Amino acid sequence: MPMSASSSSSSNPLSVLRIPAFRNRWGASLVSNLGTLVQSVGAGWMMTQISDSDAMVGLVQGAVTVPTMLFAVFAGTLADSHDRRIVMIGAQLFMMASAVLLTVLAWVGLMTPWLLVGLTFLIGTGSTFFNPSWQASMGDIVPRSELPSAVALNSMGFNAMRSVGPAIGGIIVAVAGAAAAFALNAVSYVAMIIALWLWKAPLPDRSLPREPLRLAVQSGLRYVAMSPNLVNVMGRAFLFGLGAVAVLSLLPVVAHERLGGDATTYGILLGCFGVGAIFGAFFNAKLRAAMDNEHICRAAAFAGGGATLLLAFAPVIWLCLPALLVAGASWVIALSLFNVTVQLSTPRWVVGRAIALYQSASFGGMALGSWLWGAVSDGQTLAIALGGAAVTLVLAGLVGLHRPLPEYGSLDLSPLGLFREPMLRLDIQPRSGPVVVEISYEIDPADVDAFLEVMAERRRVRIRDGAQNWVLMRDLESPRIWQETYHVPTWVEYIRHNTRRTVADRESLERLQGLHRGAEPPKARRMIERHSLARGRGGVYRFDI
Repeated sequence: MPMSASSSSSSNPLSVLRIPAFRNRWGASLVSNLGTLVQSVGAGWMMTQISDSDAMVGLVQGAVTVPTMLFAVFAGTLADSHDRRIVMIGAQLFMMASAVLLTVLAWVGLMTPWLLVGLTFLIGTGSTFFNPSWQASMGDIVPRSELPSAVALNSMGFNAMRSVGPAIGGIIVAVAGAAAAFALNAVSYVAMIIALWLWKAPLPDRSLPREPLRLAVQSGLRYVAMSPNLVNVMGRAFLFGLGAVAVLSLLPVVAHERLGGDATTYGILLGCFGVGAIFGAFFNAKLRAAMDNEHICRAAAFAGGGATLLLAFAPVIWLCLPALLVAGASWVIALSLFNVTVQLSTPRWVVGRAIALYQSASFGGMALGSWLWGAVSDGQTLAIALGGAAVTLVLAGLVGLHRPLPEYGSLDLSPLGLFREPMLRLDIQPRSGPVVVEISYEIDPADVDAFLEVMAERRRVRIRDGAQNWVLMRDLESPRIWQETYHVPTWVEYIRHNTRRTVADRESLERLQGLHRGAEPPKARRMIERHSLARGRGGVYRFDI
């Protein structure tokens, strides 16, 4: 079914450019993306000159994506708990410094294959810490209904640069060498740094103390693990990235070995991929209006698989170009769909970590695919490697027959806002704990099955939002009485746990209250554990608060 009108307020992704803050940052991203793509051409082509291994060529692409798999959750935690503007500026400065070092080493002739991979890895690390804050901040500057257009336009901007950047990069490498391409990339970061410096970012919510890093990482992982829709999206993104990346990672080999071309040939091929991606971004809104998420994803995967198979056997450039157009369109359609689905299926307090974990899944698939298909091309043939990637993309589409993608925008993830901090009669600190919560229900025996169904959902939500040691117990002497019990580490974590409830969670709460047969509504008892130190005897005492 097509998406709702509220989620697709405009069929033209360019309409979001009317927002000044977005327009300024988008313009800066065009300059930065141009530098990134020119650098990518220089790195890929330099590796073909200093190494005769197809696997090493693939690792140049993999070195950009591996950091996302390793550091994404930490980057997402920074995006959720720190000033995103400062995080992004710091990441841009780090990437600039790495690009400068890459330029100097290439200029003086000291570059080696593994040194090239290592410095590319550092640039990828900076990008890993930049991207979650960049993506999460989209929700700070555009309305929720415009988010799909903003994501599509970001993809369009990147791929517009992909359509010209590689050609420019190929010319620069052919005329002045790879060092000049690396130098252009180093300079390109200046535009984004200036744009971020001038942006007036909204201040982070500080109503509660900042979540410690360890707990913040755990809460992000727990939220995603207890959200089946997010797990489904990330699994599909991994499988799609695994197959789709073969076109990009092996394109230098296609240009150099299959077509006998130079850096300009590689730039033209990569530019054609970018043109296809631009078309994909423009048609994204029309596809969302006509088809549901699953059918869009499945069509993109099948089209990408067919294009990759054509590229596997195309003997001349004129057959490669249409294959790359289709591959580029399917790439941007699928990945922008995954991105928007994650953002619109996640509340704001954890969106940076969810985006980071999504990127870890998709880039992890790309990193594995870059190495895998390069190794297959080395050990077998280029055609077999691209053919295997095509089969993987077909499988990525077929998975949806069993686990279809969710529709985004159907859940209201704004805070429920019903929780009020209770008045306590014990003097405790925010870090006091552990806190034990007990809630009793009176359930008619005829409603037990319905009650257990609701409590299964309640367990998922409780654990998702930070509860530990959740249990449901039934009174042996009074079988109508059931008790829900769980722990949270500290009092402030108890407050944080309750403020994370969303409007979408109201339904299960209302169903539970409707099943309760007591004279009064269910009442929570909050207790704090205390350990006895008298005479060295251990024990746990609980005081009702």
